[in-house]
Amino acid sequence: MADLSINLAGIRSPNPFWVASAPPSNTAYQCHRAFEAGWGGVVWKTIGDPIVNVSSRYSSHNVGGMRMVGFNNIELISDRSIEVNFKEIKECKERWPDRAVIASLMTDTRENWHDMMKRARDAGADGVELNFGCPHGMCERGMGSAVGQNPDVIETIVGWVMEAAEIPVIVKLTPNITDITQPARAAKRAGADAISMINTINSVTQVDLDRLVPEPYVDGKSAHGGYCGPAVKPIALNMVHSCAADPDVQLPISGIGGIGNWRDAAEFIALGSTSVQVCTAIMHYGFRIVEDMIDGLSNYLDDKGMDSVNELCGKAVKVVDRWETLNLNYKRIASIDYDKCIGCNLCYVACEDGAHQAIALTEAGERGLGPGRLPGKPIPEIKDEECVGCNLCSIVCPVDQCITMVDVDTGKPPMTWKEYQEKLASGEMKPIPAHP
Repeated sequence: MADLSINLAGIRSPNPFWVASAPPSNTAYQCHRAFEAGWGGVVWKTIGDPIVNVSSRYSSHNVGGMRMVGFNNIELISDRSIEVNFKEIKECKERWPDRAVIASLMTDTRENWHDMMKRARDAGADGVELNFGCPHGMCERGMGSAVGQNPDVIETIVGWVMEAAEIPVIVKLTPNITDITQPARAAKRAGADAISMINTINSVTQVDLDRLVPEPYVDGKSAHGGYCGPAVKPIALNMVHSCAADPDVQLPISGIGGIGNWRDAAEFIALGSTSVQVCTAIMHYGFRIVEDMIDGLSNYLDDKGMDSVNELCGKAVKVVDRWETLNLNYKRIASIDYDKCIGCNLCYVACEDGAHQAIALTEAGERGLGPGRLPGKPIPEIKDEECVGCNLCSIVCPVDQCITMVDVDTGKPPMTWKEYQEKLASGEMKPIPAHP
């Protein structure tokens, strides 16, 4: 059985699954429940001067029959006193010495940062996470993403923190920025031990068309909020990879954003995360989802012959590169398994109207008829010469593995865009004909 234990910048936990700084990590009671379920760590809901929250606070983006594909909140940091939060952190760490307990902090002046760091250390926290990501409420007070969007301010504040730091410091980055590597580099320059990403994305998820006010509704008004959940996972993966691949960052990463199962976690780890943090999935399904996460990741590592989760960390970083490095002479085309085809012909419609007109409707002939197909109804057929391998048909097909993409030998050597341009300039080859 693979070893799932991790060490992120000196913070150890028995597995990479951490509860993110959010409503599920608000109290000692929740921390105990999380650890009882099997979570390896908890990042406490952000501690700072207690705030007053509004009612209501959440809204969601639903797609078809799936609820909470995207989740929006206008809730702020902890509304409980600094003293109570650190008291409960101490209680949790004493009860669960083998688990990671991280204090999430947000304050303003140099003196206050020093004071919060000492309190976190005295409470027994394994590390701290600096919340430079919150995109609503706190940023309007000069904190949260107001810091995270300004690399110079990040460098200054992290520098203050490191003056008093005796435990590892993780800097939590905002995705509401053009290039996330810039604040990551600033954190590195200031001496941070690790980074975490992504915090929530600025959003308005829906408008109540009767009241003509976006949700969440607060006495006739609303506000932009922080967007998270499964819908943000691709954005988070891209930003995690950007920092993992940047030679000027090279800090341990705690990945956050749309993680709901072991596969999501494995993808984040493959792109450079050491630990992964989960929030929305817990709010949707509860703490016990970690049981399947642990089993799934362990089985995957065993199947791949990996002895530890550390062997997976960063494995996919180097294969993600600039577009200009891709092989122009590589080709894939679609292939249909007619025994699985149900006759919806959605692949034909999608290709005909939305892609490259590379699928025809023909008579079934001697080919198999999949479940639910009516005899005599036309079936889709790939036009091999017209197929550009865009993948759209395989993506829209509702039957798993009915349409797959297969390699085609073009008989041509690999050639990148840069090489193509060089050969054009030298006269070694003529321009590739445009697609008709």
